[in-house]
Order: sequence, then C-alpha cells, then structure tokens
Amino acid sequence: MLKQTLKQKLQQRLSPLQIQAIQLVTLPVMQFEQRVREELEENPALDEAPNDSDDASPAVPLPPGDEPPAYKLYTPASSSAKPEFPTLPVKENFRQQLETQMGFSGLNERERAIASFLIGSLDDDGYLRRDLPSVADDIAFRLGIETSGEELEKLLRLLQDCEPLGIGARNLRECLLIQLRRRTVPTAAQPLAEKILENYFDDFVKKHYDKIQAKLSVSDAALKAAVEEIKRLNPRPAGSNSDSYNEQARQIVPDFLLEPVDGELQLSLLRGNIPSLQLNRRYLQLMENRTPATAEERAAAAFVKQKMEAAARFIEAIKQRQQTLQSTMQAIIDYQRGYFADGDESKLRPMVLKHIAAATGYDISTISRVVNSKFIQTHFGIFPLKYFFSEGVKTTTGTEVSTHEMKNILSESIAGEDKKHPLTDQKLMALLKQRGYDVARRTVAKYREQLNIPVARLRKEL
Repeated sequence: MLKQTLKQKLQQRLSPLQIQAIQLVTLPVMQFEQRVREELEENPALDEAPNDSDDASPAVPLPPGDEPPAYKLYTPASSSAKPEFPTLPVKENFRQQLETQMGFSGLNERERAIASFLIGSLDDDGYLRRDLPSVADDIAFRLGIETSGEELEKLLRLLQDCEPLGIGARNLRECLLIQLRRRTVPTAAQPLAEKILENYFDDFVKKHYDKIQAKLSVSDAALKAAVEEIKRLNPRPAGSNSDSYNEQARQIVPDFLLEPVDGELQLSLLRGNIPSLQLNRRYLQLMENRTPATAEERAAAAFVKQKMEAAARFIEAIKQRQQTLQSTMQAIIDYQRGYFADGDESKLRPMVLKHIAAATGYDISTISRVVNSKFIQTHFGIFPLKYFFSEGVKTTTGTEVSTHEMKNILSESIAGEDKKHPLTDQKLMALLKQRGYDVARRTVAKYREQLNIPVARLRKEL
C-alpha cells in the first residue's frame, strides 16, 4: 500500500556562481588567463574592456540567489596590476630534448613513432621501469604497430646514447654503467669502477668495501679512486629537468608580488596579460529596447538572456577569485610578517591551513585551493605558497618553532659530519635535544627522509 508523507529537511547546494568561483580560485595565473580567453571566445556577450576605462556596464538581473550586492559588470585592472609577468627561466622538458636528439638518428617514420612511445614510457627520473614485451603490447594496441623485443632493445640502446647519459636505463646499475661506458675520455679508475658495478653491485650499495677489496685484491687507494669515480655519476639522469611539484619542466609564473615600499610590505595580485571584461553593449541594447513578438524573436531573446547571465556570473566569479586570493595571501603575510621582512627562515612560524582559514573566514578547503600550485615573488626569491606552511615542534622551553628550522639544523649537522663516522639518527636526536628540541628518533628519521638524506650507513665514506 502506497503512503504519502511530508518531510522537511535542510539541503545545501552551491549556486552556479559559487561553483564557477571555486573553479577559478584553483587555477594558477597562466591557466586562469587561458580560461578567461576561452570564455571570451565562447561567450559573445563578453567583451574585452580597455584597461584605462572607468565605465561600468549596468546590471543584468540574475536568477534568485546569484545576484550580488552593488553589482558591477566590469573587471578593471587593479591599480597594482603589473604589465608583465616576472618568470623563472624556462627549462626544456627532458622528453623534448630526447625527441630532438632522436630526430638526428636517421630513423624512418615507423621507427620514430616507436622511439617516441619509448620516450613517453620513461619515468620522470629518466628510467624505463617497464619490461619491453609490455611496451611492445602497448605499441601494438595504441599505435597499431607490430614490433619485437629485439627491435625495441635496438632503439632503446640508441636512446641510451642520448644526453643526459644514463637516460633510458632499467635500473640504477645499468644507469651508472651507461655513464661510465659512454665517456669520451676514460680515467684510470674507470675499469675497476665498471668491474665493481658489473660483479659486486650489491656489496657496493651496502658499502661492504672490505668484501669488495678482498675479492678483487686491490689496494686501498685503487678502491677509493673507483668508489669516488662511481659517486660522481648521476643516479637520476633526468632529475634536474623535473619540476618540484609535478615533476615536469614548466614555466613558473608568480601569482603574487610582494615588494618593500617605504618600509612597508606591499602585496600585488599579478594580472599580466589577463584582459579586463565587460558586457557586450549590443547585447545589452537588445535586451533593453526590444520586446519579442514572434517565436523566433522569443528564442533569440532567451539565447541573449542566457549568455548575458553567464557573462555576468563569470565576471563576478573573477572578482570573487581576486578577493579570495588577495585576502588569503595577505593573511599569510600577516601571520609570517617576521619572515617576509628579510627572508630569514628561522623566523618562519608553524602554520597550517586552519590558521589562515580562521584569519580570513574562508573554509579550509578554499585555503587549500588558493595555496595549491601558486607562487609569490618576494624581494628575496620566488616561493610556492605551500612553502610557508609547516607543522610546529615544541622546544624544551615550551615555545613552538617551525619544522623548517629543525630541518636546517639536520642538514647543517649532516653536512659537517665526519664522513668516516657519519651521525646516526640517534646521535642527531641527541644533538637536537642539546639545542632544545625535544623530538623522538623516528621524527628525526622522518625529517631526514623528507630532506632526501640517506641513513648513516649509506653516507659512510672510506
């Protein structure tokens, strides 16, 4: 038997304007510029406004809940806008470098397609960690080209002749051997170094130098020279080409500019080539001056109204993005004012997302979207916003300091250690406690790993 009942419940839904504002906040400045230009091309109700214009288009009625107070349908360039983006130098992606080099290898069109697929199969550190039969299957499925393991091996050898040396290796041992064997000027220690990598690689990795010396019957000086020869090789041949965030070479464009002006820190939200927007005046006149009579005119009026509402929402979403970014970055600067004054890392305070959320009134998820993939240019360098966030560590005096400071102490202590007797995590923990940092050994190990520093046993030298 069917039964009808009334039920009252609260349900929160995001308006189209809120959804669009969230999407725009997430974008870094270059992607944001691209998004604005795409909207200009797709929506005929939007026009690019002159940057020196002071006019504001009249408001267009929006659906209930979307209409903001004091609505202005024009996004002027702010007074602090900069005409150009300051950028970091552009690095060519190592895959692009390999494509260029393989282009001079005399390959036919089919071989170039296979070689290009091989390059695309490399990991971001330059290694090929997939077995060749699996790569051959993918080539057959995706490119429709039948190839054999022998052909792939031949092309891989050709790829391994490219710069940087060691690229295309399938493991660390092969990577180091490629670099030794491709040298144009061999050294006296090179033959012994090759022999160690070929036959005693496990012992070398574990730093069992005594075993290697006994098996090869070589002098201390010869063994030390061979070990030093190996240590000069690059275990990550493409590592220097990778970006620190997405491991792909790209141009870094700051979203913010912080400058000291008359003793005060002045924050600017960089616009660069992002156009100012306004509503299309012809569309405005169509809506104001014509009453549709026929079905065709009513359809045209509905189309114009839809595009105008979409344009109005987009302009307001841009304004909300600017306000959110400006407020969030200003809150970060206020919280870390001691650091931003001179860039002294020891003045960085422990800060997490909830601190900035509390200061701005935004949700933590909004702060996370603002911080992600965005950069600020200061008078002492360009930094990702994530850099200013860190956990806190309590000292024996009860004060709380940023983990950046403790990591610096760890780096300095390890850099100055006796390499024949490197500092263990237990000894590093004791050093930190002497300086007033009450931390556990596992915490020391965690921060050491975050700094990409190996354990003491692997840092030991002859």
